Amino acid sequence: MKKNITYSDIAKYTNLSTATISRYFNSPENLTKETSLLIENALKELNYKKNKVAKIFSNGKTEFIGIIAPKLELHFYSYLLNSILNTYSRYGYKFLVFTSNGNIDEEKEYIDELLAYQIEGLIMISSCIPSIQLKDYNIPIVGIERESKYISSVDTNNYLGASLATNTLIENNCDVLIHINSPISEEIPSIDRIKAFENICLDKNIEHMVFYEVFNNDISDTTSKLFNIFKKIEAKYNGKKIGVFLSNDTLANYFIKILVKNNKSIPDDYEVIGFDDSPAAIESFIPLTSIKQDVNKITQNTLSILTEGIKINRKNKKGCLRVNKHVVIDPTIVKRESTL
Repeated sequence: MKKNITYSDIAKYTNLSTATISRYFNSPENLTKETSLLIENALKELNYKKNKVAKIFSNGKTEFIGIIAPKLELHFYSYLLNSILNTYSRYGYKFLVFTSNGNIDEEKEYIDELLAYQIEGLIMISSCIPSIQLKDYNIPIVGIERESKYISSVDTNNYLGASLATNTLIENNCDVLIHINSPISEEIPSIDRIKAFENICLDKNIEHMVFYEVFNNDISDTTSKLFNIFKKIEAKYNGKKIGVFLSNDTLANYFIKILVKNNKSIPDDYEVIGFDDSPAAIESFIPLTSIKQDVNKITQNTLSILTEGIKINRKNKKGCLRVNKHVVIDPTIVKRESTL
């Protein structure tokens, strides 16, 4: 069996001290370029393989980040998660991911499991556990599009996004505006999508309705609920041009299919706008106009905040001296064939 190369082996090979070899792995900024190059060449010649487990035991830095996300049926969540996972080359973090069924006790078990792996930070996309409870875990935590009063957060400017959608439908001479969403608590940032829609419609004296439905992960049930909404719109506003703004691209995609099956012309009879600009917007049967959340900026701000918190935690072994940060990122509208 091939012998594992140790710090002592490298020190002997380079005529350096083991302390210098340790600094190369743990604080290379304290070494000269010449010394670093000497060690780097030695590692190649000795065919040295990193022992991540040993490194964790020696310095306590696991570089593990936990993520708890909602179920990934909504395209935006899978799109966001993929963006976060692709940051390894820049930040070097390894991610442990759980998807939530919306059960608070189950999510607390997930966090306990993650803490057993000595995660150094946590990204909370799911909204089950109140932030006042999350703050007591004493690790850096960043919430994305959820209630985050007591933890750091990175959110989209939902009010601006909904304003862009609503004003676009008005400018395109829709007679009636419809918003379709799930019931949302006041603490969730996306409540501003409903507020902006209603405020603008009232301010501009535009006839409008908001439909609230609890949409689950069952496609058949979701389609049935959207079809019932369509029938109500048709019964009340037959002959009028309808502008429909839905809370996400996945629902908007389903709604477009209903319109097409019922021989409605898009964008002449109906205009449809989604939210997120996830891959579902482009893959839609009729390419979907959507409010683009800047996933790259969301990801980079999330990892930047976590990294800052992790550095603070590493310096203060007794606990996290945390200053929560709240970042709001402006969205844009991407116009496609579902609107004029």
